[in-house]
Amino acid sequence: MTDPEAIVDAVREEVGTVLIGNEDVVEGLAISMLTGGHVLLEGVPGVAKTTIANLFARTTGLDYQRIQMTPDVLPADITGTHIYRENVGEFELQRGPIFANIVVADEINRATPKTQSALLEAMQEQTVTIEGDTLELPRPFMVIATQNPIEQEGTFELPEAQRDRFQLKYIVDLPPRAEETELLRRFDSNPGLGPDSVEQTVSGDELLDARETVSKIHVDEKIHEYILDIVAETRETSVTAHGASPRASLAFLNAGKARAAIHGREYVIPDDIKSLAPNVLIHRLILGTEAELSGRSRREVVEEILESVTPPRNVESESTVADTSE
Repeated sequence: MTDPEAIVDAVREEVGTVLIGNEDVVEGLAISMLTGGHVLLEGVPGVAKTTIANLFARTTGLDYQRIQMTPDVLPADITGTHIYRENVGEFELQRGPIFANIVVADEINRATPKTQSALLEAMQEQTVTIEGDTLELPRPFMVIATQNPIEQEGTFELPEAQRDRFQLKYIVDLPPRAEETELLRRFDSNPGLGPDSVEQTVSGDELLDARETVSKIHVDEKIHEYILDIVAETRETSVTAHGASPRASLAFLNAGKARAAIHGREYVIPDDIKSLAPNVLIHRLILGTEAELSGRSRREVVEEILESVTPPRNVESESTVADTSE
């Protein structure tokens, strides 16, 4: 099975045997997995941020490691180090938990900036340097980080360079009453329900093949211009102090391809870009004084930007003709 739509449908269905709601988050994880990206999940305690990551990892059958971030975690605790073995009289490399397919950095903002920066090379280069030796990380490789937005004491806000490494950010909200009711019923009838209850639905090789399929999705020049117009507006609007970087443009491009493939299309449409805009931009924008004083959120600013940029028309039909002519 290498069809991205079939893969994500299978993962979503299996995850749904435990998880209630948050289908958009599961889709976002799949988008990043299919494009080599990373995801930041933010939400109050108890909304299943870590469980979502664990369920996703188990259904994909990939090697999964969870790192509980605290102020006393050191960079070597993540990347690994050389340990002296007295019985053989030499140093041996002890690899850290970063050497996994899916790495969950739980409560990443509790780690110090020095420890947070240990993830930078891994997220960008998919390599780790330990005492001068550069080592390749497994493929596929993905970081899923979680953070709690309400606690300030004992936390360290992610620097802009770190946030920019995350392709997408999702806010995991409290569930509606109907979903929470179903949650109670489901766990009342099956108290042992959890990540161990799901089964693998896809292999790592199939995911890598699906990545190749996603990379071939057609993107019209009008879509390129639409992406650039949105990103340019984040830089030019008076409500932001700093807009999105070129990495955000690439995030739009790659995530848009994956979303198109997941929804059964061979080409990207403006709705792909528009629907992804909040997840691509909310963690990248730095609001200016005007927005801060007016109490506007980053999501509201993104919505204003989308309203100010006119999406292209007739992209679908033109892309279909282009594909047919080939």
